[in-house]
Amino acid sequence: MPHTADLLEEIATLKAMLIASEAHNLRKDERIERLEKLVAAFRHAAFGRRSEKSDPDQFELALEDLETAIAAIHAEEDAENRAAKRPAKPRAANRGSLPKHLPRIEEVIEPDSLICACGGGLHCIGEDVSERLDIIPAQFRVIVTRRPKYACRSCTDGVTQAPAPARLIPGGMPTEATVAHVLVSKYADHLPLYRQAQIYSRQGVELDRSTLADWVGRAAFELRPVHDALLADLKRSTKLFMDETRAPVLDPGARKTKTGYFWALARDDRPWGGASPPSVAFTYAPGRGGQHAERILQGFGGILQVDGYAGYNRLIAPDRIGPGIQLAYCWAHARRKLIEITRTGSAPIAEEGVTLIRDLYAIETDIRGSEPAARLAARQERSAPILARIDAWISHHRARASAKSPLGEALAYIAKYRGGLGRFLTDGRVELDSNTVERTIRPIALNRKNALFAGHDAGAENWAVIASLIETCKMNGVDPHAWLATTFTAIVNGHKQSQIHDLLPWNYAATV
Repeated sequence: MPHTADLLEEIATLKAMLIASEAHNLRKDERIERLEKLVAAFRHAAFGRRSEKSDPDQFELALEDLETAIAAIHAEEDAENRAAKRPAKPRAANRGSLPKHLPRIEEVIEPDSLICACGGGLHCIGEDVSERLDIIPAQFRVIVTRRPKYACRSCTDGVTQAPAPARLIPGGMPTEATVAHVLVSKYADHLPLYRQAQIYSRQGVELDRSTLADWVGRAAFELRPVHDALLADLKRSTKLFMDETRAPVLDPGARKTKTGYFWALARDDRPWGGASPPSVAFTYAPGRGGQHAERILQGFGGILQVDGYAGYNRLIAPDRIGPGIQLAYCWAHARRKLIEITRTGSAPIAEEGVTLIRDLYAIETDIRGSEPAARLAARQERSAPILARIDAWISHHRARASAKSPLGEALAYIAKYRGGLGRFLTDGRVELDSNTVERTIRPIALNRKNALFAGHDAGAENWAVIASLIETCKMNGVDPHAWLATTFTAIVNGHKQSQIHDLLPWNYAATV
């Protein structure tokens, strides 16, 4: 299995060869074979079972280039076959399926004549049907609202007119669906507002970025009660995940950025058959100190699965006021430290540890979706002996490895958090890792790459509100645009605060 650096170097070499004139002289089959081998190697590096090597996102562009090169060679081959009037080679292709809800535009292609060569009339004995996906670029339309005025000819009691409908943006031009589109484009598709303005301009719709920002800010304000209801619902759970990620924020006074943090609180009970819907709520805080986690978790009592960040320790301090929290830690972080050691060369001790942890994950794959009691029984029978071997392995090698060596530090990390790492053996709801919450943070990181930083603390808070609701929609299989448009309409029509829970994304899913 080649290393990532080797793969990148090989891709660069192969692309140069394909561009150079001598590459044209290679047999097509040979070029395709080499490209397909690289695709397979890259996919294994990015998504294989041992892949703690890098974030898969960094592989996407390379994979796109490789697969595009393969398709270009196939197109060249097809063109030559057509010119020579040879049948095209059959190729396996994953074209996907077209959803039933999409509108169908039927076209019937008839022969030039329905008269047979013998002079008789042809009759239909069947047909071939094919479907292709067609896209109409985003089209704007104008909703014209007319409110006729009526007056009585027999008296002067005044004018009768229907009241103007409520709007999310008072006096503004966007419909609720338009504001939803702007939010989804920014927070789900990672299109900054100035790029959206450029796209709209191509349709002849001139909108300032500042106008779009005004819409986003007003929408965020209206969505805050829903975000608060989401966070409150999460804290009523007895098992949650938590993590944090950087949120660079512009600091105009210092003419640079300062580092705030998005704290993510997530729930996903599906692995053990829990009934609570999956969800995530982000909260912005100006720092990473444990006091922020404590503030966010006020009122929560139960198991909290986290990484090894020391700031969480204050949550289990003896003098903590409120319901007790039990910390469960993340085996993926422990494994990552060992895998980093194996990258630098032969490391049989670290490789042994990776293998033992992999055995724990294999058991989790078998029991995923089972009830907590069944998961716990399987773990007591199958995982406990492996964990005992891990304990013995740590004890044996810590006595021999330098405490300051990478191996010594990795062993010390596992030993330090061993209590929380073993909590999955006492509660069937606990996962082996905190990957659930890390997955919810990835879109935040993508947005951060595009936007570089938030313009203000308040901007980061709005970011957290909207991202929470969009990511929760995605976790529940709900179209965020449809949910936002419906929710905005309900809000402007006076949805009661006492019934705010009805607006949460999973309740929308239950009604569609």
